Amino acid sequence: MKAGSTQIEAGAVTFALRYRPLMEDQGVSIQVMGEAEGERAEIMRFDCFDQCPHYHYAPNEADVRYDMDKTTAGNPISWTLEQLRTRLPDMLGRAGYEQVAQQLDCDLVLEKLDEVEEAARYMAIKKRRTVTHNRGDVVVECGNIRFGLEFREPNGDRGLAIHVLSDVAGQEIELLAFDCFEMAPHYHYGPRNQDVRIYWDTAVVPDPLAWTLAQFKHGRLPAMIARAGYPTIAAALDEPLIARTLKREVKPKALAMRAAHAQ
Repeated sequence: MKAGSTQIEAGAVTFALRYRPLMEDQGVSIQVMGEAEGERAEIMRFDCFDQCPHYHYAPNEADVRYDMDKTTAGNPISWTLEQLRTRLPDMLGRAGYEQVAQQLDCDLVLEKLDEVEEAARYMAIKKRRTVTHNRGDVVVECGNIRFGLEFREPNGDRGLAIHVLSDVAGQEIELLAFDCFEMAPHYHYGPRNQDVRIYWDTAVVPDPLAWTLAQFKHGRLPAMIARAGYPTIAAALDEPLIARTLKREVKPKALAMRAAHAQ
């Protein structure tokens, strides 16, 4: 990967940062750059992502990857900075760059890592990708959640969208969004939170709306809402009410709305 545009020189190494909003994950990447045989190289990269944080030794060569265990490591940026402050020479050697490790000015590195931390934490907050959808043209109340239905035609695509909404601290928040589009169908976990986007393979799921309604019918909403970052809402769902509402209102209205826009 090319070096991030935010670069902090620290003698024998340079720390490069960029925010990476991937389809299925997002977060700050911190690269350790150095000279190898007269050429600049990416020695290590720490991908401090929301869902699957991990790091790489020699990404352009051996590319040895290790996952960060969020349960034990905690915040990926904090964990990464701790390793860079206390284990950098050993990690450079593990990556195969012992000569760079021998050239380190440790006092300078520690000083510059304060700048790295400031830049990384700024990016993590200010560059986070979120999305705000409309709540839907038809909204169906269902206990502590509601379903918003609309037919969307964004950027040359089109299809039925279902928004799963609830109130958090007195404000309506979109927990899940299912964009059952014709060209690039996908769904979101926590659009206003971590915005994890998963695209359907239409060879496997030829009718995303039918798939979405099936997940609701088979009781997967609690787990999906919890994964989106709202476990207390998931725990308070009234599942018998959801089943009745889906059968009597959400499904027939969604199918009728899609049929009304059929080409």
